[in-house]
Amino acid sequence: MGDSFSRMMKLTFRGLFLLLGGIVGYQLSIYILPQLPPDWFPWAIRFIPLDIGFMIFCVLFFAAVGFVLTPLVLKGLGFIGSLFERQLQTTSWQDITAATMGLIIGLLVANLIALPFSDLPFGSYIAVFLNIVLGYLGARLVLKRQQDLRGVFLPIKGIKERLQSLKGKHGTDLKHAHMEPFAYEASKKVLDTSVIIDGRILDIARTGFLEGHLVLPRFILIELQAVADSTDPARRTRGRRGLDVVNALQNIDGLNIEIVEESLKDLNVGSVDEALVEVALKISADILTTDYNLNKIAQIQGLNVLNVNDLANALKPMLLPGETITVDIIREGKELHQGVGYLDDGTMLVVEDGENYIGKRVEVVVTSMLQTSAGRMVFGKIRKEVRS
Repeated sequence: MGDSFSRMMKLTFRGLFLLLGGIVGYQLSIYILPQLPPDWFPWAIRFIPLDIGFMIFCVLFFAAVGFVLTPLVLKGLGFIGSLFERQLQTTSWQDITAATMGLIIGLLVANLIALPFSDLPFGSYIAVFLNIVLGYLGARLVLKRQQDLRGVFLPIKGIKERLQSLKGKHGTDLKHAHMEPFAYEASKKVLDTSVIIDGRILDIARTGFLEGHLVLPRFILIELQAVADSTDPARRTRGRRGLDVVNALQNIDGLNIEIVEESLKDLNVGSVDEALVEVALKISADILTTDYNLNKIAQIQGLNVLNVNDLANALKPMLLPGETITVDIIREGKELHQGVGYLDDGTMLVVEDGENYIGKRVEVVVTSMLQTSAGRMVFGKIRKEVRS
């Protein structure tokens, strides 16, 4: 079916270019014939008038030119189409809409400026120049400043919401008010190598807390494959687990995983972290990671970062100063006389004067806590030793 459609399109284009070439030849012959002297062709064919013969020649010649040029034009259109398709794969509809609005505004301004020059001999050239320059500038300006333009409409939105609230108060009873359905679109999320290898993202997705459109750049898959092919057994195991996580995520209902064909060379960057930030900025997406450094870099660029470590820390049970917990001291701490133990959820517990209790179970009174993106640390003092 695809081949027959392609042949039909080629025949249609050949016919159109054949017709277009004939029309061009006819128009040119009408324009050229009055400019020629009467005796421009000394040996005229007796049974065909010279002007009609010249017109037929122009029509046939330019129709043949259009017929011959059709394959070249089709190849050019195909190349332009594939180029646009590759670019649009990593461009959000929000950016496309903003650029289109800027282009329309630029063209309107260009034509308004060109009106006074329309009667001049070179007025058409000025109009074309202004359309190209101002159309490009308008699209680029609106695309770059679309975040600022949203603030322009916030007062209008606030007035609309206030009017709706007043209408709700005076016109209807809230208990019996009809709740209108609203469309909710989850933001796109770009996956980092660290969050895939970590594996906890799979459990989060299975519980239904992760929704929307997940974007997986090609260079992340290449990095995962390189880790999986490593000669180091530990790295090889982590890389293979990451590939298994990707396959499992693709089979979860409600998740849409899109593999974006981007490379470091295409993005003109030197590292994977920089490439992730560029992709997220280009498609207006969040970054899903466990990498502390990437977290900070993305936040500096104004991106929203979803750190799985922050989520895990937020879900840990809260300990308050003065609470008593039981823990095994397993090693000495960095500071003098400190001991270190771990709670059931993996939280590190630093115990003052716990060095002498290494290998023993003790009751510890919580004194303070330290919360970071890398994890949570709890500090405490020994209350007593627990006899086993």
